[in-house]
Amino acid sequence: MSTIRVRITAPEIEAKRIYELLSRDFEDDGNPVTVFEASADGRDWTAEILLFDMSEGEAAELVKDRLGADAFAAPVEAVELEDINWVEKSLEGLSPVQAGRFFIHGSHDRAKRPLAGISIEIEAALAFGTGHHGTTAGCLIEIDRLLTRRSYERMLDLGTGTGVLAIAMARLSRQPVLATDIDPVATITARANAVHNLAGNLVRTATAAGVDSRIFAEAGPFDLVVANILARPLMRMAAGLSARMTRSATLVLSGLRVEDGPRILFAYGLQGFHLVRRQNRDGWLTLTLVRGRHEG
Repeated sequence: MSTIRVRITAPEIEAKRIYELLSRDFEDDGNPVTVFEASADGRDWTAEILLFDMSEGEAAELVKDRLGADAFAAPVEAVELEDINWVEKSLEGLSPVQAGRFFIHGSHDRAKRPLAGISIEIEAALAFGTGHHGTTAGCLIEIDRLLTRRSYERMLDLGTGTGVLAIAMARLSRQPVLATDIDPVATITARANAVHNLAGNLVRTATAAGVDSRIFAEAGPFDLVVANILARPLMRMAAGLSARMTRSATLVLSGLRVEDGPRILFAYGLQGFHLVRRQNRDGWLTLTLVRGRHEG
């Protein structure tokens, strides 16, 4: 499968507007979109998107067509990337991660496992979630904090990736966890990781898009939900997800850029949730919301 990286470099305001337009048109189809500072003086920013199964020229033309006049006069750069398992490549040589009581490591670091706490072994895989990214680490820290303060009986890991968050919840609480993902590779990976980490009897995995599948009704209503996915899907499913949760539920939302915070809080505020805790790790937000009078 060919992977084409398309970049557009422009002044900050224009680059961020291009990012918003690309996110609106492409992220729901599974195309990663990001924006970042491209010059030391902060004048130039780059909006970037990954497109699949097309040529460089086709990718550039598709982006130009979607942006139309909003692309301004900014040049569009399209480059085919080498066919590499980037998740596996990025994990080579990574050190273990300590997040609260959780110690996340690969098999090559088994000797470094501490005597105390909960060690979870996650190998390089095609799915997302190793503890190194700010969103995953933020969720692990919040899971540790929440399960210290309160008991939960029905938990959901929405967008499970490698299953590390579901495993963490199951190992710490000894309660059942439903782990779902839109990607069947992720659910297969999550299931294998759960079994490997002695949580196979507590973690149930399923491939499902959104929260309309019957499995959510069977496993819910949930009193703790952790959703480490992108902002747009989170906003779109706000009503549906909230309907799957109890009246005193806790909701941990991650996978969010700092600028996503206000619109996420508004969307879930309409469903009766209010913010009790906010983490900002490396420019990524983890938000903890509760419904009812408790403080999470």
